[in-house]
This record gives sequence, structure tokens and C-alpha cells, in this order.
Amino acid sequence: MTTTSLDREVERRLRDHEVRYTQGRRTVVSTLAGADGPRSAAELHTQIGRAVPLSSLYRSLAVMERAGVIVNHFSMGGITRFELAEWLQGHHHHLICINCGTVEDLTLPQQFEEEVQRLVDLIGERAAFTASDHALEIEGRCEECR
Repeated sequence: MTTTSLDREVERRLRDHEVRYTQGRRTVVSTLAGADGPRSAAELHTQIGRAVPLSSLYRSLAVMERAGVIVNHFSMGGITRFELAEWLQGHHHHLICINCGTVEDLTLPQQFEEEVQRLVDLIGERAAFTASDHALEIEGRCEECR
């Protein structure tokens, strides 16, 4: 999704929730769109710098999460990381380094995604549960920590 169409979609969603799409929120969305995985508020603040004060960053994250623009993930050490919602950036999974805590997005080839979905459906059937979605997080050590 191009930045322009991304901004239009986010602006529309925020407007539906009676929230303005401020320059600070645009900066957060742009930063998350360019990231290779979920980012903590501290990581976002370091990357964004003075363009968005820390208190505004936390407010923007909370507002955009309530509007469904971003989602949070809890990772090792209780750190909350944020990324754009799947409806904006597409379905994907995560690789999580158990040593340094980095989280990297992983998009599976269609053949693998179909196999994961097949397993999710089978697991759901065995548990008398109807799965509506899935998220896969693979823990291990990143290239730098190996």
C-alpha cells in the first residue's frame, strides 16, 4: 500500500472514530509502515525523535489502537510492541529473538500459509473450537545473537 493510500485509509478509520489524523499520528503511522517488525514506544520515540513528544506518542498509540489502526503485541520481558493492523499491512507472522528481543515480520509463501491454516483448522476441530484467525510467533535467536 502506498503512503498516500495508507494515509487515506488511516484517516478514514480515525474519522469514523471521531479522531483527527494529526501530523504526529501521520509520523507514527509512517514509521510503523517502514519498520520490519513491531516496535516498542521507546523504539518509536528514538526513531522519530523530537517530531512527536513522548506523551503525545503514548496518546497517539492508545487512540490508534482503540480505532483499530494499530495492534499491540506483548513480547519477552513484558514489553509492548506496536504495528499497523493487518487490514493495512497484510497477514504475516513474527520471528522473536529470545536473546535481544527483536521482533521481525515474516510473510510466508502461500503454500506454507495454507499449511499453517490447515493445521489451525485441525487443532480447532480437535478442541471443538472454530478458529477465525491465527498468528504465528517463532522464538529463537536472530542472526546477530547466534
